[in-house]
Amino acid sequence: MGSAVTPGCSQGADPQAAGFAPAASRRNRASRPRILRVAGPLVEIVCPGSVAMHDLVTLGAAGLPGEVVAIRGDTATVQAYEYTGGLAPGHPAQPLGRPLTVRLAPDLLGGVFDGLLRPLTDAGEWLTSGSKGAPDGRTWPFTPKVAEGAVVSAGDLLGQVKASVPLRLLVPPLLSGTVTWIAAAGDHFPDAVLAVVGGHEVRMAQSWPVRRQRPAAERLSTDLPLNTGQRAVDLLFPVARGSTVAVPGGFGTGKTMLLQQIAKWCDADVIVYVGCGERGNEMADVIEELSELTDPRTGGRLADRTVTIANTSNMPMMARESSVHTGATVAEYFRDMGLDVVLIADSTSRWAEALREFASRMGELPAEEGYPAGLASQLASFYERAAAVRTLGGAAGSVTVIGAVSPPGGDRTEPVTAHTERCVRCLWSLDRDLAYARHYPAVSWADSFSRDAVTLAAAHARAGDTEWAERRGRVARLLAEADRLADLVELVGITALPPRERVSVLAGRLLREAVIQQNALSPADAYSTPEKTTALVEAALTVIDRCLELVDSGSPADVVEAVDFSPLLRARETAGPAETDPVEAARDTVLDRLKGVT
Repeated sequence: MGSAVTPGCSQGADPQAAGFAPAASRRNRASRPRILRVAGPLVEIVCPGSVAMHDLVTLGAAGLPGEVVAIRGDTATVQAYEYTGGLAPGHPAQPLGRPLTVRLAPDLLGGVFDGLLRPLTDAGEWLTSGSKGAPDGRTWPFTPKVAEGAVVSAGDLLGQVKASVPLRLLVPPLLSGTVTWIAAAGDHFPDAVLAVVGGHEVRMAQSWPVRRQRPAAERLSTDLPLNTGQRAVDLLFPVARGSTVAVPGGFGTGKTMLLQQIAKWCDADVIVYVGCGERGNEMADVIEELSELTDPRTGGRLADRTVTIANTSNMPMMARESSVHTGATVAEYFRDMGLDVVLIADSTSRWAEALREFASRMGELPAEEGYPAGLASQLASFYERAAAVRTLGGAAGSVTVIGAVSPPGGDRTEPVTAHTERCVRCLWSLDRDLAYARHYPAVSWADSFSRDAVTLAAAHARAGDTEWAERRGRVARLLAEADRLADLVELVGITALPPRERVSVLAGRLLREAVIQQNALSPADAYSTPEKTTALVEAALTVIDRCLELVDSGSPADVVEAVDFSPLLRARETAGPAETDPVEAARDTVLDRLKGVT
């Protein structure tokens, strides 16, 4: 007789492999976390053990990272940060028991990273699913500043790290005690132990959850201006260090160009540039230009004090959602060293679209235009991380957040733009008509505002420039008057206006072309120091005053308009970024020509 065969099993097969494992083995397998359902970046897992909101989870054999966003009984919903193709029900899932955390170290400077702060320098490694990336292998000169036996607390200085900007090794938050060992001066890797405080090892590199603000001793009210080098901003809508800015503008109005110029020329110590959902070619241009520009402070590359987080539109949607939090965490890390940091997010609209897509997959009740009901609080929590602070160690540092907004069709009543305007202190609204007229930057003086202007005026007065507020106010009034008269000119023509109003129209043109407008491609005009900006404004106002005096004394307006003002209009490009003498010479040339007007 032939041998008996167990039903459902082929001869020679392992009964356990065919599903006939002992009951205890089947129970153990069922109790392990595993995937139940995959819907794009949304993955449902069964997790019998304890799991908390925002815990990190690895999915599948490749260990794709994800974050818990909802819990219902033993089922947890996870947002995956990578492409989920290949994941299937039954695949393993592993909760890590900690939130999404990034590695913070000096080697961030000059690097390009994805939304999870994984380096993109090695594309082959990055394209591998579940890759965590690796440090770049650089060492950093370290000089100890405390001796063994010293008693320190959170935020205290342990040593200096030499980099493109002065960095510090600080006692981590929540740690205090006696320094039982400190490394000798020399070059060290970021992950090497440099000190032992209260029995805990301290390294240059540290980890921090991206959604948790880093602690500070207190928030400060600052009146120190952030000089951007863009005259339309620094003159009319200035921003203080530690403040917040929104830059709304439709397609083609120059948002990315303006933000790139600020990243290149503003006087912050560190720039954190987050490309959130933007086109890959634009990010490539930003990275290339930063690597080619010379830093006026150090003479090295400007990129050496820039951290670039590139999460473009073709990258995973949920990594885009985390990229702005990652950027804020990096900015706070350098802020805690007593540095002034500018965080540029381009653009928060793409971030909000990621929130909307995921909320739709979660089945949440949609609010305005399909965005989640918590959109306003999400935007506010992001901009709230901007601040000027006194650090735990007693130093002063700041994070200034500048976020681009891309309203569909330029509609500023749409939810992202409307909610953003409520929670920022400065608004640099970009005008489509100015952009199409090739007026750069296309910042609208009618639709923009700065709530920092009053405090910054007091700071300028203390620094000796008591006329700053008056100059700013007069330029704003002249531009507004010229705009008002422009509608009349279109109806009745310039010759129908009284002489003084015709000069007001001329004043608006002189201010727009000689002061407000800049050439981002000109080495002399792409950046303007406060001294050059002041010289241009005073030169234009002096010429305008002379024109008003002439028409008030009876000179024909058309004769005044016929004067050649080109030396004044060209002064912004003939004078270097910090030169004032050519501007004054151009002013004097135009005033001499006005002397011939009768």
